[in-house]
Formats: sequence, structure tokens, C-alpha cells
Amino acid sequence: MRKKVTKAIFPVAGLGTRFLPATKSVPKEIMTLVDRPLIQYAIDEARAAGIKEFIFVTSRGKGALEDYFDHAPTLEAELRKKGKDDLLEILKDTNMDSGAIAYIRQHKAMGLGHAVWCARRLMGNEPFAVILPDDVIAAEKPCLQQMVEAYEETGGNVVAAMEVPPEKTSSYGILDVKEDMGSMVSVKGMVEKPAKGTEPSNLAVIGRYILTQHVMNNLNKMKVGAGGEIQLTDAIAQEIENERPVYGFRFRGQRFDCGSKAGFLQATVSFALARPDLRDEFAAFLTSVTAEQKAAQ
Repeated sequence: MRKKVTKAIFPVAGLGTRFLPATKSVPKEIMTLVDRPLIQYAIDEARAAGIKEFIFVTSRGKGALEDYFDHAPTLEAELRKKGKDDLLEILKDTNMDSGAIAYIRQHKAMGLGHAVWCARRLMGNEPFAVILPDDVIAAEKPCLQQMVEAYEETGGNVVAAMEVPPEKTSSYGILDVKEDMGSMVSVKGMVEKPAKGTEPSNLAVIGRYILTQHVMNNLNKMKVGAGGEIQLTDAIAQEIENERPVYGFRFRGQRFDCGSKAGFLQATVSFALARPDLRDEFAAFLTSVTAEQKAAQ
């Protein structure tokens, strides 16, 4: 019987320097897409996939992120008094049960592999998910849920993958494909940020993973890799060398890179246009702005 994936690691220790000055006092993960912080999208996706334990790898200055998941008795009492039951219902999704959430400190930024390794003592001998909140994925069925369903069929390690233009491959971990089976590909190698022209494919790994305890064991022995950091890609690639399966999963959905300003703005527009309460007014505004720009040219 294959063990269920019930634990997820959220690496949120980064400084978010691309969003300065906002991130001087606000953790990037609680910057809002429309009216919900980035981290809420990640949590909702994890819950939909059956995750029960949420482990955040944080750093100094992330207090506001930790507070976000606490109950807010004063606010709740005020909303109750005013009969704002709809807002109370919205707040319910932001509260986490006692014991469901844990915070681990990463004292030194040494890469994604190191951030995941920081949570090793909470993982036990179980498979686990890793979710990068910067990658927001709009999908009919949440991305991690799609991956869990695929994992239940295949086992092994499963990484979310998407096609990227060849000129962008040097910004990603890239898969070397052994066998292409459609939504799943069997992987014979992984290269972190390959030099231009050396990429084995244009199938890039993005911020969703289902990993076995063997990957955590590999991280125990990892040396510094690309960019002077401990790379998660290297620990997963080690599994291929150890003849344990690694799969790329082509998820159905649209991924937004909310670690970049352009990606964050694109996600904001897309999510706002998907909202019935905002769509018409916002679409009319965008149309008028576009028309003004064309007229000015």
C-alpha cells in the first residue's frame, strides 16, 4: 500500500528583494493577488490535495506571515456584531488548526535544497510535497491534486513540468526525458540552469514536487551546487543514479511566476478577470486604457 502524501513544505525564507521597498516590512508571501495573499493560494491548493500538515521554512522578519494564520478574535467579534457573516466565512479559510502548522527557521540562505532539508526532522519516513508560493497556478483541478493522483498511480518522485521557450531554459531546472508518456514523462537526468545551447529539452521544473524520503536522505549528503547553493534538483537527480524513478508531470493549468513583477501583475489581471464580482468593471477599464494607449501612438 502506497503511503499517502499528507505533509507539505513551504519554503518562504527568501527576502523578496525584487519587490523592495514593499518587502522591507511585508513578507512577499502575504502580498495580495486581488484580495488574497500568495500564501493563501498555496495553502488552498495543498488542502485540496489532502495535505494535513503544513511546514513553513521561514527566516527573520516573517512574523506577519505567521500571524496571518492565527485566529483574530477582536476582528471576528466585530464582524459578528455587525452581522457580516460573509466576511466571517472568508476568514475561516485563513485559520489553521492548532498543531497543523509548524515553522522552521532557515538561518542562512543556502538554496532551495537546504530550505527543504531544514524540515527533515518533521518528515519521518514518508513522502512529502514541496510547494513554492511564488508559482501560482490557475487550474480547474488544483495542480498538486493532479500530481497526487498521478503519484498514486506511479509512486516515485514527481515534479511539475511545463514547456518553456528555449531561450528561457537557463533560468530553470530542465528535464532530460527518457520516455514521453503524455501527461507523464520518465526522467533520465535533470540539469539545474543549463548553459545556453546545452539544455537536454525545454521541459522545465516548476515549484511543485512530490518527493520520497530518499530525497531527504540525499540532501543530508549534498554539497554546494549551481550558484553556490544546495540544489533540490541535484538531490532529485541523485535518485535517478540510484535507479529509483523520477517523473515529470505536465499539469493542466496556467502558471504565473509571482516572484517577478511582470508575472505578479499578469496574475493580478488574470485572477481579477476570473472574478464575477470584478470582471465587468475591470475589463471595461482595461479596454479603455488599451484604447487610450493606441490613440496616443
